[in-house]
Amino acid sequence: MSKMAGKVKLIIYVPVSHTEAVLKALGDAGAGEIGNYSHCSFTTRGTGRFLGNEKSNPAIGQSGISEAVEEDRIEVTVFKSRLEQAVLAMKAVHPYEEIAFDIYPLEDIE
Repeated sequence: MSKMAGKVKLIIYVPVSHTEAVLKALGDAGAGEIGNYSHCSFTTRGTGRFLGNEKSNPAIGQSGISEAVEEDRIEVTVFKSRLEQAVLAMKAVHPYEEIAFDIYPLEDIE
């Protein structure tokens, strides 16, 4: 059986100040398990941009002012059975009011 069987790819964007906390929360929740290894991830640095409306309460910047923030893109694989737990753990330590994250299905190959 493939090491990807029953897994999805979870991708999260987080300000660099919170990358380590999010990585730990994900790993502790069971995300990033590959064979005999845990807490496996990949990060890429980039710039996140946003403009909050009058109802927003941004963790960084101010409502109504365009913002650019240095962020990390975190990628982990996670078993579908642990996905909800991993997302909840990530949300518990992520500083943003609205968190950008994606979930992609993974194909199994032999």
